[in-house]
Amino acid sequence: MADIVIRVEATDFDLAAEYARLAGRTDIGAIVQFIGRVRDRNNGQGVTRMTLEHYPGMTEKVLTDIAQRACDRWQLQAVTIVHRIGPLQPADQIVLVQTASIHREHAFAAAEAIMDFLKSEAPFWKREDNDAGSRWVEAHAKDTAALQRWN
Repeated sequence: MADIVIRVEATDFDLAAEYARLAGRTDIGAIVQFIGRVRDRNNGQGVTRMTLEHYPGMTEKVLTDIAQRACDRWQLQAVTIVHRIGPLQPADQIVLVQTASIHREHAFAAAEAIMDFLKSEAPFWKREDNDAGSRWVEAHAKDTAALQRWN
């Protein structure tokens, strides 16, 4: 049974602490961390701030389901998903996906799949602010298409 940690929070996360939580385990041969960050540009427009909103309770349930599906498919000892909400500035961390497995191929594939599912299934809404105003970020067809690899 894999150790699954899910957090949705406004505060920043500590990569070293997340790694250290698993580093002493002798049943883990690989730990993969993916960190998503706020860019200062999107679709050719500057970004001065991004605000992430979600449905409390429902979001954590969906993230847990995504993590469990990864555990069912790959040999994982642990999955951590930390997603931030609220106002964020360019260069701020948005999301951490950390997977741990006996072998690297399982950890890498699971981390990539989890990110694809987060981009398409997780109930987050992003608003980007720039000098001209603000806009809600629409889902990208490429994110939905990426899910086909995992079906």
